[in-house]
Amino acid sequence: MMKILNVAVCFCLIIGFLPVNKAAAFSMNDISAGSAVVIELESGKVILEKNAYSKRQMASTTKIMSTLLTLESGELDKKFTVDSEAIKVEGSSMGLCEGDIVTKRDLCYGMMLPSGNDAANAAAVKVAGSVESFVSLMNKRAGEIGLENTHFVTPSGLDDDTDEHYSTAYDMAMLTRHALQNEDFAKICSEQAVCLEYGNPPYKRWLYNSNKLLGNCEGVKGVKTGFTDKAGRCLVSFCERDGVKLICVTLSAPNDWQDHKRMYNYAFSQLCNIELPCDYYGFCLDVVGGEKSGIMCSVNDKPRATVYLTQVDKITCDVMLPKFVYAPVSQGEKVGQICFYCGDELISTADITAREFVKAQEPEKKSIFDKIKDKFVFE
Repeated sequence: MMKILNVAVCFCLIIGFLPVNKAAAFSMNDISAGSAVVIELESGKVILEKNAYSKRQMASTTKIMSTLLTLESGELDKKFTVDSEAIKVEGSSMGLCEGDIVTKRDLCYGMMLPSGNDAANAAAVKVAGSVESFVSLMNKRAGEIGLENTHFVTPSGLDDDTDEHYSTAYDMAMLTRHALQNEDFAKICSEQAVCLEYGNPPYKRWLYNSNKLLGNCEGVKGVKTGFTDKAGRCLVSFCERDGVKLICVTLSAPNDWQDHKRMYNYAFSQLCNIELPCDYYGFCLDVVGGEKSGIMCSVNDKPRATVYLTQVDKITCDVMLPKFVYAPVSQGEKVGQICFYCGDELISTADITAREFVKAQEPEKKSIFDKIKDKFVFE
C-alpha cells in the first residue's frame, strides 16, 4: 500500500513540474475588448478576431492617420508658428502655446507620444489649410487604402459632438499596416521618450509615450493609445518575435494592456517565420538570338513567410518559367517567378532572375556575291 502511495505522490509531483500549455487555455471570449483583431503584418491575414468588423469610435488611435498624412506632406523640419486657434482644444496635449515655433516632425511626435490634440489640429491646419480640409484628406486616404468601414470627423479623435467618427478593429489594423511602411512613422511610434526643442523661443523639453506596452511586452514596437468617454480605452500595437510580425487592435477594452499581451502570447505560440523551400540556383533557360544558347537563373532573395506551425509540412511551390527568352538578356533581369502555397493559399512569391548578361547575336555579314544574289532573287 505504501509503495502505491509513493508512486502516486511521485506522479503528482512530476505532473506539477511539467510546463502548462497556456495556449490551450486561451479564448477570445476572455478578451475584455468589445472589438479586437490580430493580423500578420506582411500578408494582412487575420490571425485572431472578435467583432473585428463592427463599427466603433476609435478615439486617439485616429492620430495614426493624422501623423501619416503629416509625414507624407514633406518639409518635416521646416520651422513655422502654430495656428493660434487650432491649438485651443481640450484633452491631452503636447503643451503648445500661442506663438510657439515648431516643425511638422515635432507635431508628429506630439501626436504619437503624449497624444496631443493640440498637435493634431496644428498639423491639420499646416498641411491642409484648415481642420475641415485635412479631414477630407483623411477620408480620401481611407478610401484609397480600402478602409470600407471608417469615417473621420476630427484629426485628433475627439468624438464628444459626433457619432460619425468611427472605424473597426480590422480597418485600424490595416491602416497601421499601411502606416508602418513609412520609416518615419515606424521610428516615431516606437519611441518611449524624446527630447524636442520648440516654443517661443524654442527650448528643450521631453515628451513621453503613453503606450505602456513599450518596454513591458516582449517585442512591442509601437503604435498608439486612445481614450474618450464614448470610445472607451483603445489601443493599437505592433510586435515582432522571431521574425513573426503582428499588429493587434482593441477598441472599447477596459483591460487593453492585458488583452494585447494575451493575444500576442497565444498568436506567437501558433506561428513561425520560415525560409521557404526551393531550389534557388538550379534553373537553366534557353535563349533565342543570343551569343549563348542558354542562361543560368536564380532566386536572389531567399523568400520567407509566416505560417501556422501545423501547416509547415503543407508548403508547396510552383516554378513559372517560359520555354525560352529572346536576347539580349540583362544580368538581374526577371525571367520567371516562384509561387509558394500553403494548401491552396498563396503565401509568397519570389522572382527568378538571370545570373549573367547575354548579348544579342549580331546579324551575319553577307558577301558582295550574296547581296547580288539576293537582289536578283527577290526582284
